[in-house]
Amino acid sequence: MADTVRRWLAVWRRNALAWRKSARTALLAGFAEPLFYLFALGYGLGSFVGQVQGVSYIGFLTAGILSTSAMNAATFEGLYLAYTRMEVLKTWDAILAAPLGIADIVAGEVLWLATKSLISGTLILMVAAGMGLVVDWQALAVLPVVFITGLCFGALALLVTSFARSYDFFVYYITLVITPMILLSGVFFPFSTLPEPVRFGAALLPLQHVVEVIRPLVGGRIELGQLWHLLVPVAYAFGATSFAIWRFRRRLLC
Repeated sequence: MADTVRRWLAVWRRNALAWRKSARTALLAGFAEPLFYLFALGYGLGSFVGQVQGVSYIGFLTAGILSTSAMNAATFEGLYLAYTRMEVLKTWDAILAAPLGIADIVAGEVLWLATKSLISGTLILMVAAGMGLVVDWQALAVLPVVFITGLCFGALALLVTSFARSYDFFVYYITLVITPMILLSGVFFPFSTLPEPVRFGAALLPLQHVVEVIRPLVGGRIELGQLWHLLVPVAYAFGATSFAIWRFRRRLLC
């Protein structure tokens, strides 16, 4: 098992070293959009909305922005940049020439995608704390949840990439899956306000469960009864990773 983990970490380290060369630009790009939503919606729309579920609207929105930032960081890296490494730069072909296999590449990529989510979530949490939106040190418990979120959506993104033949293919996933998930998962308004059939469908998707765990943590509350929600992104991560390994073996080795 130790040797297996070392092989995964070798792939992770390769991606981390490549990312480090453009870290400043990457951090700024991943940082700007969530902050825009936080300020524009939190303070702008929040002045009309008032309180939501007993907290200010910007406090309510912070948990949603954290969740979507973690999702987007893993998703876009797992789609566009993973596809570039696989198909354009042929980095994966070079890795396969070493004593590593497809499972090592996919697992290492998933770990890297989760790390990107963790970086993004940490930055947003720091800004939220500076704005007084994080009220307790217990909010640090958000970070492991953000990492799990990255595992989940990173694995899903790699699964989509395993089917892609061009960058245009990713538009379908973003438009038909990611965007509706953001709108229906309680990011911008309480999940309970949706019609029951819509809530049932949205509850089958992982983002809603991530939001349910992160929201009380941002408010400084650790609600043990909500932790079962993490089983959903963990199940998605495991299933999507296993399926992605099978797909990439068919694509790259057959």
